[in-house]
Amino acid sequence: MEHKPLSGIERTIVLQYLIDGNVPVTVTPAEMPENPDDGKIHPLSSAVFPVALKAEHISILKEGIILLKNPPQSVAQYKGRNVRVEFYFNRVGLYFSTEMKEVKSGPALVIPNDIFRIEDAPSVQRYDFSAVLHYSGNPDGSMTLPCVPADGFSLFSRPAWSSIPLEQQHSAKKYLERFVTQARESGKAGNGLQLVNICRYLAADVPERMEAVQGRVKPFGILFVNHERIVFGYEQNGAVSLEQGTEYPLKLSFSLRETPSITRDIAAACKVDILYGDDARTRFCADCTYSSLQEEDRRFLYEKATSTLFL
Repeated sequence: MEHKPLSGIERTIVLQYLIDGNVPVTVTPAEMPENPDDGKIHPLSSAVFPVALKAEHISILKEGIILLKNPPQSVAQYKGRNVRVEFYFNRVGLYFSTEMKEVKSGPALVIPNDIFRIEDAPSVQRYDFSAVLHYSGNPDGSMTLPCVPADGFSLFSRPAWSSIPLEQQHSAKKYLERFVTQARESGKAGNGLQLVNICRYLAADVPERMEAVQGRVKPFGILFVNHERIVFGYEQNGAVSLEQGTEYPLKLSFSLRETPSITRDIAAACKVDILYGDDARTRFCADCTYSSLQEEDRRFLYEKATSTLFL
């Protein structure tokens, strides 16, 4: 789909906003489109991490030129390359593509005529299991949090240490040593299988990505689930966080892969037994046990888990 650039008036307002506010931006290498007017960005095939440029790294001239002052060393590799520059304007994600040039004062970015809105990534359901957590503690309340299987995590199967990328296993091991002690002290971690996925989630090196709207609450990731417990992973954004020792109403939903329209919903409640956090205190895992669950639903979850646990 062809993206429509901001209008001339919108661009003028955004440019003045950038100049007045010295707004932080992120820079990612990108290939320029074959047709520079189509507004499309073609990312490089290799994985790249955005480089965050803070206000003190930036000086924006009225001519629409961004001068970089003492930027991070990682910026040097982008000189002479086409880049995608992203930033927020009144919480709306915007971007443009340009070449990072080298001038006397250092690297520079010329803001082009075309500035685009960051589009929401299309939502594709790749799972047959999801959940809804009632954050307000009232099932009829308006504060509900969608929960979906975390990317790359295989639920209803035995967690394996080998699923953690080799370069992250050192950090994951440090977390595991700490969390095993924490779990033993609490006496609420069961057999501890869920700790593998918890350490994997917290040790992951996840780049910060610009979104269409800044500060929007993201779905919680489901990291582990069986007939006894469910574990959620989430990023701390100041708006939503779970509390240790608190009970939350929960609805689990299963759909048949062959017939997605047929679902089984399970009403339950879970209590946060232990909260685990990463070293930066930006990502958390809530290890919860069911405080309310019908016996027939518990059997269903048990069969779901054990049927694939040791295959």
